[in-house]
Amino acid sequence: MPQGLTIGDLSDRTGLAVSAIRFYETHGIVRPLRNQGGHRRYGKADIRRLSFTLIAQRLGFPLAEIARHLAALPADRAPDRHDWERIATGFRARIAQRIDALQALSDTLDGCIGCGCLSLDKCSLYNPLDRAARNGQGPRYLLGDRPEERNG
Repeated sequence: MPQGLTIGDLSDRTGLAVSAIRFYETHGIVRPLRNQGGHRRYGKADIRRLSFTLIAQRLGFPLAEIARHLAALPADRAPDRHDWERIATGFRARIAQRIDALQALSDTLDGCIGCGCLSLDKCSLYNPLDRAARNGQGPRYLLGDRPEERNG
């Protein structure tokens, strides 16, 4: 008979509602065992899986991406440091991308972002006649395009 945490124990420790834990179960974030009575039993490693998921979602990572990374963790044992290091490598790259994007937004929020609104004085210098639109939709400068240099 599998030992382990009840869904209530897991809820108490993670702060997640029982319904949320069941929701995460449907997405493969946790995979409880069943005891002889058919009740879910979770491992202590599920505390970390749920906690990681909660924080990653708060940082804007989509659940499908989180689940994809967690699927690489072993199902037959508690993940060890090396297992988590593999996941961390992928997430660090994504976190660095987000940090760069947030820094770009912070640096240009009060200036022209190449969106085409032309509402700021700086827009006529950095994006005359909305030339940024030639490269596509959206805030072109925040998406990585560089403003064309003004010739004379």
